[in-house]
Amino acid sequence: MIDVQNRRDHRNIEITKVGVKGIKYPIIVLDRAHGTQPVNATINMYVNLPHHFKGTHMSRFVEILNEFRGQINIKTFHVILEKVREKLRAESAHMEILFPYFIEKTAPMSRAKSLMEYKCLFCGALNDQGRDFQVGVIVPVTTLCPCSKEISERGAHNQRSIVTVKVRFRKFFWIEDLIRIVEDSASGEVYSLLKRPDEKFVTERAYENPMFVEDVVRNVAARLKEHDNFPSYTVEAENFESIHNHSAYAYVEGK
Repeated sequence: MIDVQNRRDHRNIEITKVGVKGIKYPIIVLDRAHGTQPVNATINMYVNLPHHFKGTHMSRFVEILNEFRGQINIKTFHVILEKVREKLRAESAHMEILFPYFIEKTAPMSRAKSLMEYKCLFCGALNDQGRDFQVGVIVPVTTLCPCSKEISERGAHNQRSIVTVKVRFRKFFWIEDLIRIVEDSASGEVYSLLKRPDEKFVTERAYENPMFVEDVVRNVAARLKEHDNFPSYTVEAENFESIHNHSAYAYVEGK
């Protein structure tokens, strides 16, 4: 059959990334409490496309995933990218794996247990110059406004916030430890299950620990700096404001 993708393109424009997004695929990730955890991931895969090719072969991305079925993890990440480069005759290959990760959390007063969902991310690239790999976590937290507390006679506005952290690392670490760094850097944690005594505890704790969105990203960055394991990182936080019709946002990166 005619291979249209390999036909010559005359516009002389190279494409930086072309590929497939939103592939739903089961993978297994390491879990400190239980050894492993099966998750349903969303995978994006790309290659560069030289200016003289009309298109890339989209089906080959999925074929390669199927070759690594049950073995898609940090150790095989760049093996997969090398296979992608080879099979699609590309100079560079990129992959992003986004997946839900569940941790059993215990409520602070009632000790009720429940599963808390976090979003996690593996992303990286491979080319002739080398390889890149990052691990990311997306963590919901609580923040309470210091200004609102200072000027109000009763109460202060608080909100749920989302903190996204991506790190490069020198040696193995647990996802749970990165999540803990984020939760310790906010006004309070978020839980799936809270009883009345728990609600009292977490709201009063947040009230005694007010933070701006700027405080959160700085706190996370400071804790990451304390570890020699993270040579570079990015931290962003978004507060879904409870009394404004907009979000508050802060971003920091470090090396």
